[in-house]
Amino acid sequence: MTKPVVAFIFARGGSKGVPRKNIRSFAGKPLIAHAIATARESALVDRVVVSTEDEEIAATAREYGAETPFLRPAELAGDRSPEILAWKHAIVSIREAGGEVGTFVSVPTTSPLRKVDDIDACIRKIAEPGTDLVLTVSPARRHPMYNMVVLDETSCVSIVMPPPAVIHARQDAPAVYDVATVAYAARPAFVLETMALLGGCTRAVVVPEERAIDIDTETDFAVAEFLFQRRRQEGR
Repeated sequence: MTKPVVAFIFARGGSKGVPRKNIRSFAGKPLIAHAIATARESALVDRVVVSTEDEEIAATAREYGAETPFLRPAELAGDRSPEILAWKHAIVSIREAGGEVGTFVSVPTTSPLRKVDDIDACIRKIAEPGTDLVLTVSPARRHPMYNMVVLDETSCVSIVMPPPAVIHARQDAPAVYDVATVAYAARPAFVLETMALLGGCTRAVVVPEERAIDIDTETDFAVAEFLFQRRRQEGR
């Protein structure tokens, strides 16, 4: 990786599925605090910076040890604002303040079951020659060649991706993965020049399903908190 390695945590104040989820209590601390703690635990990370448009989130982030050297413009924090624009803004803001981003890392708040090893694996992989972006993935529960279907205009069902031969068991289909929001790493130059995250050479770090949960709904929040507490009790 190229130094300095800056871990960014992007936290909007206007989340809809779980209102104010970034500062909502999760296992005794604000949800954002868990992302901050894991990022700070990494020996490969030099700075942990929170990007938000929300003053309360910014104050909470500072309380738990992150930097908030800028506020994100409101137009980059809407429901439909592409997150890549927030990534660009973060890199440019650090540079305009006289800092540098050698390696860009994103640690989303919504995957609190990640481990520091997941972040470190992304940081190490982005150093592989020719790599523009590293994302995390987990084995998919459904397969487009086997048990995922679409409906036509007459409501008839067909397989999403017809296989070259009949597949009788999922194990016979080639492996597919779900993109996970555990961590991302990227070359800053690639982030600044692209609008398509998968538009360059993208590599993946595979994480187990139990660490890949992404909080988007109240049900997700409850399940993630249960799993987090159980892992804590088991000392894992």
